[in-house]
Amino acid sequence: MAKKIQQLTGKQTKHLKGLGHHLPVVAMVGREGMTKTLIIAVEEVLRAHELVKIKIQNNCPFDRDDAAQQLSEATGATVVQLLGKTVLLFRANDDPQKEDTIHLP
Repeated sequence: MAKKIQQLTGKQTKHLKGLGHHLPVVAMVGREGMTKTLIIAVEEVLRAHELVKIKIQNNCPFDRDDAAQQLSEATGATVVQLLGKTVLLFRANDDPQKEDTIHLP
């Protein structure tokens, strides 16, 4: 089942890029490509923080655009930025109990 990917405005994208600038890389796409373990790890970070930075390593079997697209589709997250070999993904949290959600302009 495909997940609905949120469309962002220019203002929202700029806001998220600013928030993501200082984030550490929390996952890397290596020679195995899109593994189930990688997708689960990215899902957990998105659930907890909504914004995640992922590095695409040189030995990844996909080019950076394909890797970003596959990550986006697998997690239902929006590609905010693809800078070099670093992907910034955003997925709004649906949990109304969560207090530290990102508020988009």
